[in-house]
Amino acid sequence: MKTKSFLFLLGFVLCSIAATAQVQFDAKVSKKRLGINERLRIDFEMNQDGDNFRPPSFDGFRVVGGPNQSISNSWINGKRSFSKTYSYFLAPQTRGKITIAQATIEIEGETYKTLPVEVEVTAAVDVPKDGNNADYVASENVHLVAEVSKANPYLNEAITVTYKLYVSHDVSITSQWREIDTPKYADFWSQNIDNQNNFKVYEGKYNGQDYRYVVLRTTVLYPQKTGELEIEPLTLDIPIDVQGNRRDIFGRRVMERVNKTISAGKRTINVKPLPLEGKPDGFNGAVGDFTFDVNTNKTQLNANESLQLDVKVSGKGNLKLFTLPTVKLPNTLEVYEPEHSESVNTTIGGMSGSITDSYTVVPQFKGTYPVNPITFSFFDPKTEKYRTITSKEFTIEVENGPISSANPIANSNDAKKQVVLSKDNFKYIKLDANLKPIAQESFFKSPLFWSLLGGPFLLIPLFILAGKKRKERLNDVEGNKLRRANKLAKKYLSEAKRNIQNPTAFYESLERALHNYLKAKLNIETSEMEKGLISKMLLERNVEAPTVESFISLLKSCEFARYASSSTASVQQDYSKAVEVISNIDKQID
Repeated sequence: MKTKSFLFLLGFVLCSIAATAQVQFDAKVSKKRLGINERLRIDFEMNQDGDNFRPPSFDGFRVVGGPNQSISNSWINGKRSFSKTYSYFLAPQTRGKITIAQATIEIEGETYKTLPVEVEVTAAVDVPKDGNNADYVASENVHLVAEVSKANPYLNEAITVTYKLYVSHDVSITSQWREIDTPKYADFWSQNIDNQNNFKVYEGKYNGQDYRYVVLRTTVLYPQKTGELEIEPLTLDIPIDVQGNRRDIFGRRVMERVNKTISAGKRTINVKPLPLEGKPDGFNGAVGDFTFDVNTNKTQLNANESLQLDVKVSGKGNLKLFTLPTVKLPNTLEVYEPEHSESVNTTIGGMSGSITDSYTVVPQFKGTYPVNPITFSFFDPKTEKYRTITSKEFTIEVENGPISSANPIANSNDAKKQVVLSKDNFKYIKLDANLKPIAQESFFKSPLFWSLLGGPFLLIPLFILAGKKRKERLNDVEGNKLRRANKLAKKYLSEAKRNIQNPTAFYESLERALHNYLKAKLNIETSEMEKGLISKMLLERNVEAPTVESFISLLKSCEFARYASSSTASVQQDYSKAVEVISNIDKQID
């Protein structure tokens, strides 16, 4: 009995082994030794169909083609022959001996693995110049070129890099190319103008030969550093159809498709610094050709009304890479942080359009206020000279409102009519009615009657006191400014919270909130908001240094957001940080 059981178990094991041995899953390479400039083909072959194929990571190689799948299924002399292959084309990344790890697949519930394959990568080898070799023909007839508009631009001067793909009439390609390596443009402000969905074929010359070409992409660059800067290469993997050695039944050559990796190569430009000679004091980095204008929506208004004053730069140049000059107005004109707006379009010629800072101005007192001219300077790379534009002077007439004795800008006629408000202007109202009580039990002239009758008169002093307080509050210009600033800080902080999904609007609202908070807490004007002064004043009010640093860091984040985009995560982090910092300052400030 034991012998029978043993034999049965042995037979089962042998059958299992035999069944297992029927499954073949192998990795085969086109060559075991290749140059670093050559390609390697690897095939993963199996004789039974399977599921969940997982290739290795191909460490040390870059996949430039594949996976390509092929299946062969035939019957010969009553026997079925099946073969399935996954093919990859690899480009070596480094020299030396490289091991290709195992691939896996599941066949009938079992997992099978290939054996590791070792190949040796040597230095670059000469590619045989064989006109019948498809790889050689493809490499000689397709070229990627990076054309730079200017090799020695000035700092912040626009240049363009145009990537052209040249294809001879002897080969053909499709639009199914893909980028393997995309330039990062680390030392440039950049914007791509892609033509992928709107290719137009042109006729041109390459090395004196007739070629067709398409413009793949144009990138606008503004160099942010001087000296020699490298433009990283664009590298593509392109399927190319080449006439092969095989011919059809009519004697015509059969087209053979090969995948080639082509690169535009590195380009070096020499960025010149802006000249020091003739550089204006107020120059802030504007490079291009611009116009400058300062205007307001009205010049006559009453006290506590508002007007809008716009500072606008229009033209062609690095519009997103500099700040507009600030407006300086008398302290008796309340000026709020400007709202920045842009209408800029980037084409192959660079940025063009306009940027605007819109100020809200609220006068507090009657008078005539001149708006002094504002200057804007820029460097014109065409003339290689600095230019300065000065705005026109105009006045703001405040017709109705209180007159400030401390206002030196108000006109002389108004100054002679100064009025000082006094509490004596409110007349004393008698509260004692001198009524004589009459002893009667009826409701008329009863205590309840007099209470109801005299109650309203007793409220008169409260109304008088409220009126006095209201009048004092209206005449408290500084207090009103602080209260208004505090209210605006809360408003803009709430607005920032609503715009968390829109980083640009968020940081604009957050910056306005922080500036109005400083106005309320430190009693300073917008023109005084320099980071060093803010830090000094907060420290003098016994605010801890880490809290001050966090506040200054938030201001820098708002400024940086004007020129670079921010993620939703960083926006949420800055909002939480702002709430925490404001809370800490409220607790610490004296």
